[in-house]
Amino acid sequence: MPNESSEPVQVEFTPEFKRNLQALFKKYRHIRSDVQPVIDQLQAGEVMGDQVSGTHYTIFKVRIRNSDIQKGKRSGYRLIYHVKTSKNIILVTIYSKLNQADISAEQIRRTLIGFDRYNA
Repeated sequence: MPNESSEPVQVEFTPEFKRNLQALFKKYRHIRSDVQPVIDQLQAGEVMGDQVSGTHYTIFKVRIRNSDIQKGKRSGYRLIYHVKTSKNIILVTIYSKLNQADISAEQIRRTLIGFDRYNA
């Protein structure tokens, strides 16, 4: 569902997201081009993915295909983001499903609490 106004949604990045993206970039050189279409959709106001429960935040998890491997979305990346407001989205973390099975709701919550304190 696209955003009604022409003003793009502001997308912010937690330090954990930046750190994980950089670490994954060392192994998967096309990660930035794989993730950019999702960021573009979020900036256009589209909410996608599956909602994650148990965090007390509006959190979504998106599957992204890893173009550096030939296994599809199931073995690709997981991008976790928080819809703070209709005009502000925070990219919480990203990980490769090949390297990490899942992320706990508690870990997501701690990352967001740390980000909120950092930006207060």
